[in-house]
Amino acid sequence: MQQNIVLDLFRDAGAFLEGHFLLTSGLHSPHYIEKFRVLERPEITARLCKAFADHFAPQEPTVVIGPMTGGIILAFETARNLGTKSIFTERVDGKMMLRRGFEIKPDDRVLILEDVVTTGGSLMEVIEVVKDTGATIVGIGLLVDRSGGKAQFGFPVYALMTLDVQTFEPDSCPLCRQGIPLIKPGRTGKT
Repeated sequence: MQQNIVLDLFRDAGAFLEGHFLLTSGLHSPHYIEKFRVLERPEITARLCKAFADHFAPQEPTVVIGPMTGGIILAFETARNLGTKSIFTERVDGKMMLRRGFEIKPDDRVLILEDVVTTGGSLMEVIEVVKDTGATIVGIGLLVDRSGGKAQFGFPVYALMTLDVQTFEPDSCPLCRQGIPLIKPGRTGKT
């Protein structure tokens, strides 16, 4: 799927936001991706996950996994397209793990999906969970790579959209100096 089409889908869903945002990292940015504006729209999510399935079908995954929460939706819909199993990881006492009876066997071929990657920290935790099972990781699918391709994982990566998002330290933020109000997405109910 072409990146401009993905960006248009995000814009149409109100998921690509412009303004002055406080990121989880504490940095400020003029752009924010609100992935759940896309993931709440089944017709868009289905289209994006079909692109993942089409891309990774030749690798013959037997399991599709994603981290809680957005990764669950992506893994499920992609697995449905591939005709395979969908599972997810979640944090328990700060540690990423499989729960709920989910299992990956050493002979499984695992596709890992993530919604938005900035540094890739959470994704690396999922990779370690899969590696610990002895299974083969056949690829990594990213809905949005906000690192501009800088985040590396040691496995083939297919990003539907790659952005090099500008960020600023709060004390040197030009948006603050311009007096543009700071938005805390996900915390205010607005975004």
